[in-house]
Amino acid sequence: KITAPDIKSFLAEKYQEGRYWPAPLIQLNPSFVAGKSAQELVDAGILHKECNQIFRFGRSRPESLGHSIRLHKHQEDAIYIARRRESYVLTTGTGSGKSLSYILPIVDAVLKSKETNPKPSIKAIIIYPMNALVNSQLEELDKYLGHYGENKPVTYGRYTGQESQEDRHSMAACPPDIILTNFMMLELLMTRQDELDKKVMSSASGLEFLVLDELHTYRGRQGADVAMLVRRVREALNENVLCIGTSATMASEGTLATRNSVVAEVASKLFGAEVKPANIITETLQRQTPSEQKPAKPLLAKALIQPLPEQITFKEMREHPISSWIELTLGLEREDGRWVRSKPQSLDWAASKLSSESGISVEQCKNYLQQF
Repeated sequence: KITAPDIKSFLAEKYQEGRYWPAPLIQLNPSFVAGKSAQELVDAGILHKECNQIFRFGRSRPESLGHSIRLHKHQEDAIYIARRRESYVLTTGTGSGKSLSYILPIVDAVLKSKETNPKPSIKAIIIYPMNALVNSQLEELDKYLGHYGENKPVTYGRYTGQESQEDRHSMAACPPDIILTNFMMLELLMTRQDELDKKVMSSASGLEFLVLDELHTYRGRQGADVAMLVRRVREALNENVLCIGTSATMASEGTLATRNSVVAEVASKLFGAEVKPANIITETLQRQTPSEQKPAKPLLAKALIQPLPEQITFKEMREHPISSWIELTLGLEREDGRWVRSKPQSLDWAASKLSSESGISVEQCKNYLQQF
């Protein structure tokens, strides 16, 4: 509690400048190019027929089938690479459905393998950096498979140290198809001499999938530890296991091809197995506003001096000049002939840019953008 007026004034000025709390950064959540639906991939013979019953949205009532999920193009790309039995890494942004890009290929492979070998075994191990992500993924799997009750066509379980002794015995007696864990727990499972743990790991012999979620978190000494763990898992369970990684941006310099090569190199080091640059899956984005370029200065100025409509339809919002300006300033930009996300910027930066491109004052632009 500062009482000295000069110190109090000095600090108030620093707070006002935003020194201690920088302004939040703004970025649009973009629209992804759509791929095929799960039903279309089943009809084409690419996915197992049961995938059409599993991957559906809109099951509001027990008797309601809902509708088949429509995949993003990058999710569909992952299915094709997994079918070739090649390792891959998905580097797409927030809200892009990264987990479905490995859950769907795993579920498809489990269903197909059970047709010829119904004996219970662990076919996929998914490693998360935090238990909170494990619990979140359990909820996600429940959304797709919960309606089957006790007779799930694909089973899954958590093994993070949070489980009771009864749960561990149950898992050892009847191993699930998919195990969700963290790298520390998997390390213990691989090295502990506990008979229960040894039994669990023995049921993972011939492992088909090994997934590292949030690949970018494994760096430095921890990255080396995880790389060694992956090599031990491959040596003990299946040298040819298909390795999958998901990540936020791991490289930001150079062209898309250069960045993908860097990611492929890092992933190959972590997995101890080749990940081709062609198998680095990036997001495919599309525009939502209709204009080819940013609106001209007179059009922007005209829009900014008019009050925002209180009621606006989607069509009107989509065709509004400021929507177009925002999308091409804070949303997307062209790189190597494709749309990529623009770098996040502060509202002050955006207001200053809009002011210079419209001739309207910065303060007026900032107020308009805040309301918009």
